[in-house]
Amino acid sequence: MNTILLDSDDVDENIRMGALIDAVEQAFGAFERGDTQMPAKSYIDLPQYNGDFRSMPAYLNVRGSDASSSQSGSRRDADAADGWDAAGLKWVNVHPDNPTDHDLPTVLGTMIYSDPETAFPLAIMDGTTLTMKRTGAAAAVATDHLAVSDATSLGLVGAGVQSYTQLDAISEIRPIEEVVVSDLDEERVQRFIDAYDDEFTVRAGSISEAGHCDVLSTVTPVRDPVVTPEDVGEHTHINAIGADAEGKHELADELLQAATVVIDDHEQCTHSGEINVPYTDGTLTDADIHAELGELVVGTTDGRTAETDVTVFDSTGLAIQDVAAAHVVYENASESDSGSRFGLIDTDVQ
Repeated sequence: MNTILLDSDDVDENIRMGALIDAVEQAFGAFERGDTQMPAKSYIDLPQYNGDFRSMPAYLNVRGSDASSSQSGSRRDADAADGWDAAGLKWVNVHPDNPTDHDLPTVLGTMIYSDPETAFPLAIMDGTTLTMKRTGAAAAVATDHLAVSDATSLGLVGAGVQSYTQLDAISEIRPIEEVVVSDLDEERVQRFIDAYDDEFTVRAGSISEAGHCDVLSTVTPVRDPVVTPEDVGEHTHINAIGADAEGKHELADELLQAATVVIDDHEQCTHSGEINVPYTDGTLTDADIHAELGELVVGTTDGRTAETDVTVFDSTGLAIQDVAAAHVVYENASESDSGSRFGLIDTDVQ
């Protein structure tokens, strides 16, 4: 029995955004139903290298009912209703000096995807591309539940790599026609426009112009909020993606207080998500949090209603999303014979 080795190109080829969105939605449903195990993210701090390692393990069991209850049934694989389970570990880092000192990315991720029944390592795959794609998929799930049903415009604050995945994923679940991108780096904005001008009407704009789109995704690392209540439309849905560490904060407190706020996980969001700063200082409390995304997925809490105005999804990224994404990649790679097969485990040893 062989393990599949999948590099970033293999992951990109086999991740299939529609199927990924379904799998991530099912993972949130399993999380809400208690059908997952996800220990807290653990850290190894390496101040001598100005970096750290993070381990993110998870197991999830998607029941047949979970797989068949997703809102976006047209995207689902034919056998998804049978249910599935999966386990894995993402080993990821943050080393800010890598680009200048070592010609390496700041973040490097490796995903180990295992058979829950036997623990056999089914695949080892690039975790960086996996993370980028599953983050977009989570925003798409939230957008599906929280954005107006006829949303056709998407605003982006930040034109880095995640902005591309946001558009790729959100356009799977809403008929996006117009895209407004705002970034201080004009060259990055132009690269983004060049990448999509054959598919969408894409233009540069201010934060306010981006924020008055039907959907807004913020993908910046700022610690001083850049989006105010005046910068968004009356019914805009916001995916707050950039805050992934304590102290990061893209949306003004007044905007969060007035919005319907949905989070991916209470512990992570209050510690390192978009709400972490106002929650820590008491400006925002549990009473200001509408729900976790899993509650919307399983239907125990409503998403957007006729009375809903601005909505916010606070996305920190969960290990169950990585395992769900790895499941999609592995299943597709197995069928397409992608990647490299090798004998990692000596199966003759008992």
